[in-house]
This record gives sequence, structure tokens and C-alpha cells, in this order.
Amino acid sequence: MPNQRLSVVVTRRLPEVVETRMTELFDTKLRPDDTPMTRAELVEAVQTADVLVPTLTDTIDAGLLGQAGERLKLIANYGAGVDHIDIHTARQRGILVANTPGAVTDDTADMTMALILAVTRRIPEGLAKMQTRAWEGWSPTAMMGGRISGRRLGILGMGRIGQAVARRARAFGMQIHYHNRGPVHPGIAEDLEATYWESLDQMIARMDVVSVNCPHTPSTYHLMNARRLKLMKPDAVIVNTSRGEVIDENALTRMLRSGELAGAGLDVFEHGSEVNPRLRDLQNVVLLPHMGSATVEGRIEMGEKVLLNIKTFDDGHRPPDQVVPGML
Repeated sequence: MPNQRLSVVVTRRLPEVVETRMTELFDTKLRPDDTPMTRAELVEAVQTADVLVPTLTDTIDAGLLGQAGERLKLIANYGAGVDHIDIHTARQRGILVANTPGAVTDDTADMTMALILAVTRRIPEGLAKMQTRAWEGWSPTAMMGGRISGRRLGILGMGRIGQAVARRARAFGMQIHYHNRGPVHPGIAEDLEATYWESLDQMIARMDVVSVNCPHTPSTYHLMNARRLKLMKPDAVIVNTSRGEVIDENALTRMLRSGELAGAGLDVFEHGSEVNPRLRDLQNVVLLPHMGSATVEGRIEMGEKVLLNIKTFDDGHRPPDQVVPGML
């Protein structure tokens, strides 16, 4: 039927304005409550939909894709990260995958700086004193943290977010260093006054702050393992607003507890919402519930990118944010 609308299944609740527009454009099945779909619900979705709109809480693996119906032709992910989707299997089955890059760049970079400041200036400890009425007044030696101006910041992953972090950190007077698969364009490096390190080991051994801003791929799993964490200076801190799997969380916890690292700011965790309980008790650790992209503006922009990807596909063209295997 020439006028038949695409069947779209959305796995989680999205901003209301996004859901409204999606129902106007497509035959959309929305999630009635903000809970992840069960495996059985995901199977039903891929068997009946033309387009699936998942989030990072949905595991779209080879087993699930193997049960997909002939109708499923596009997975329009709500989010930039796609490590929860088996891109290669999708491609083999003729299913396109799209994501939403760039929508949360500034929000995540803001949160990275917030964590750097929170850890080095001991903000949560100060907040706890005020909330428990334990503060007895100002003292010259109380609650002393560290100045970030002049410190070396090592950015692991110099993509959109890494560069946005560098711009903010420069404004705070930090020295910018980075490790990447290769150097960024000379013009970008000059603008950011950023020093490229081919050796990750050599970089992290000299940094005061390390910021993890690379995606989770097989090559970055536990990239910051126990050996590399031990290369860091005892007075250094590490911040992660990217993917929890990049850091060996158990090794990090041991080093923080033993004083081999000064602190950590974590917005993501190796096992999703299952946070290592020993991390919760440490005063030199700031833990956040994956809030890096949690702004109204960012979440709406993500939805607009999803809509554009689906609409472009519906018009017979490749989605503008199509994910190609090997390009991540």
C-alpha cells in the first residue's frame, strides 16, 4: 500500500515532544511505562516492526536479530553509543543501524568538568558536612582540595566529546594532552594547544587528571586495566563519562581504597547499574547515575536525530547518521 505508514516500536519512554511527533509521522507503538523491555517483548518488537528505536538498556545481539522478521529494516538507536547492538549481524541481515552522534557532546563535556572539580575540590564531602550539620565553621586547613589550573589533563579519546572537554579545560587553565588512534587535525591541536601522545602508558604516567572519553569496543575493553592504573601518579585522579567497561572497576576500587590513586569521578560503571559496593563507601570517589547526557535540550535533540534518521529512511534514502561497521 503506497500510503501505509512505517511501523515503529520504541523501547523506552522518550521526551513527550519526541513521542508526539513520532506518532504523527509513523505508526508508532510507545512504551507505556519507563522500564526496559523484557527479552520476550524485544523479540515481539523485532518480529513485527519496520523500525526499532532502542536505547542503551536494550541488548540487540545476534540471538535477538536472528529472530527478527522480514519487516525489520532499520534500528534507529536513541543514543550515540551502539556497543549494545550487534552491528555486524544487523548488516548481514540487511538491517541498517543509525545513532545520534553529537547531540550530547556539550552536556557530557560539562559533566566531565563537573566531576573533575567535584573530585579535586572535595565538593561532595563539603555537601555532606552541610547536610548532616557537621560543619563547625571556617578553618584555614579544613576541606582543602587541589587547584586544577596548571594541572595536566590527559584525555583518552579525542573525538567530539574529548575535544569539547579540552576546550573547557583550557578555560580553567589546564594543560591539554591526549591519546587517540591517531593525531587530530593539526589545526584542532593548535587551537586546543593539545599535545598528542602515541603511547598511552607514557601519557597517563605523567598526568594529574585522566578523562576517559572513548567508546566501548573490543579494543578498549579494560583499556585502563590494573597495570595501566598503577602507572598513574598517586596524587592523580581519573574521571569517566564514557563507558564503564573501559576501566577495570575492581582494580580501580582496590587502588582507591589503598591510597594508590587520589580520587575518581564516575558517571558510568562496568556492570551498568550494579555499582561495586566498595566504591560507595569511599570519600575520594564521586559517583553519579549516568547523568552525562541528562539535559532536556540534549534528550530532545537526540529524539530529533532519531526522527530524522527514520524519516530519511522512509523517504528512500540512507539515514544521515548510519553506523558503518569498522568506523566506530
